[in-house]
Amino acid sequence: MKDLTAEKSAASIEINNRLFFRLFQAANTLHTKGTQALDDFGVTTQQWSVLGALSRPQASGGMRVGDLSQYLLVSRQNLAGLLTRLERDGYIERVTGEDDRRARRVRLTARGEALWEALADPIHDFYDRALQGLSFDDRLAFIHYLGLLQKNMAKL
Repeated sequence: MKDLTAEKSAASIEINNRLFFRLFQAANTLHTKGTQALDDFGVTTQQWSVLGALSRPQASGGMRVGDLSQYLLVSRQNLAGLLTRLERDGYIERVTGEDDRRARRVRLTARGEALWEALADPIHDFYDRALQGLSFDDRLAFIHYLGLLQKNMAKL
């Protein structure tokens, strides 16, 4: 008779490996295919994520770099280069905070807002095509489980 615990453990290990490998593949595919969707605009997927974060209504007054770094889950060092390029291209600006004159905030410029609006249709088309076969409820569950996974990994 086989050891049921060992079988479960082996099955768990295999499923865990497959799950994380698929996550890795999905992230790489998002980077590759997302870049293709954005090529006509001269924007990388990383720059797109910054523009998206700053386009949210909650960020209309801009965001502190530290808050933006935490929101995107990227290091301040990686974010610094992205912000420099976006600022050079006129899509964002760094401004003095209204409540604290020492604090610097990053916000979209009018040019950045126009770019975000121009990206909307191609990005939504990309999302629709990428999520093909997933129902609305599937998508909600997927958000939930990815959020739970990210939260658990953040605790490690």
